[in-house]
Amino acid sequence: MLELEPLCFSSECPSRALFDQIADKWSMMVIAVLNEGPQRFNAIRRRLQGVTQKALTQCLRRLERNGLVAREVISLSPVAVQYHLTPLGHTLREPLQELHKWTLVKLPEVTAAREAFDSADGGKKRDRSLIQLRL
Repeated sequence: MLELEPLCFSSECPSRALFDQIADKWSMMVIAVLNEGPQRFNAIRRRLQGVTQKALTQCLRRLERNGLVAREVISLSPVAVQYHLTPLGHTLREPLQELHKWTLVKLPEVTAAREAFDSADGGKKRDRSLIQLRL
């Protein structure tokens, strides 16, 4: 069983704030893209279908602030910026790969559970916040 210190459930817990950052909507995907090597902003944006410029900018800034991503200005004309994982950011590679493997293995069970829930729901419209995975 996964044991967490009771403090982790407190809104003041520093580890909770970091976990919220890593587990947000775009951070894991940005880390996965940067795991392939340095990328410019628009290259990252093209890879992450559906991310807005604002959301990607905010995500990269938070990852940079937490020491997981570094921003590098390249002296070209015009000036370009690229992002890469720091050594600390690279330490997330294995845990995120394991989480991704879990999603691939368990996706059929999750899909079956969704379908069972939806059919038992009698067609009623409820909040069905579904995570759609692109495989």
